[in-house]
Amino acid sequence: MKYYLFLDESGDHGLDQIDEGFPVFVLSGVLFSHESYLSFKKEFDSLIKNFWNDKKVLLHSRELRRCEKEFSILLNLETKNKFYQQLNSLIRESDYTIISAGINKKAYINEYGRLASDPYEIALSFVIERTIFKLDSIMTDTDKNLEIIIEKRGKLEDKKLEAHFNKLIAHGTAYVKSSRLHYYKMRIHFRSKQDYIKGLQLSDLIAYPIARYILDQDRANPAFDILKSKIYSSSSGNYWYGLKIFPKK
Repeated sequence: MKYYLFLDESGDHGLDQIDEGFPVFVLSGVLFSHESYLSFKKEFDSLIKNFWNDKKVLLHSRELRRCEKEFSILLNLETKNKFYQQLNSLIRESDYTIISAGINKKAYINEYGRLASDPYEIALSFVIERTIFKLDSIMTDTDKNLEIIIEKRGKLEDKKLEAHFNKLIAHGTAYVKSSRLHYYKMRIHFRSKQDYIKGLQLSDLIAYPIARYILDQDRANPAFDILKSKIYSSSSGNYWYGLKIFPKK
């Protein structure tokens, strides 16, 4: 039984300079079974073809929000409404689970200092932990396999993150032992946006609404409302267990 965890980010993970308007880092993950991912890819391709025919279009959150490049067709309100109806339906009805982590960078610095661990590494640890909890609750097969696909950032950044991942596998996390991680035969892959990986495009689309929710939970956030039912809830009834916000306010 194979599962895929696609990861993308929103916000800057650095601690040297804080963007006062966006002082949060989010690592957003979407977890698919192999079969569910095949179905999602088919529906995703159908959506793209409905609006861009045979052109290969990358759904990128920032350009989409600004109606830039290929998304300039969304300046037509009728086209925009049709597109978002179909996109929202795809996000709502596809079979996957959201497991994400958000770091409040100001609170993080206040509590741990600017020399604390990299927010990306902390977020990755949280996401992997809760992914294992989720898989433990749904997988019974002895042959378990989890592939983690992360969008490339740069050679140095990717090498550093891979080293952190290998450290997690070797030593485990605060709540998951190394042997438990090995059980899933976890592997990590760094892929470019240009590789047109549909799972990465989905994780990119959900990252920004999650970040906006973390910044202001009382603000209207229709995009996040669509995601709510997809966020991992634990078997014990812990609602939105798959959205770790650290440190807590």
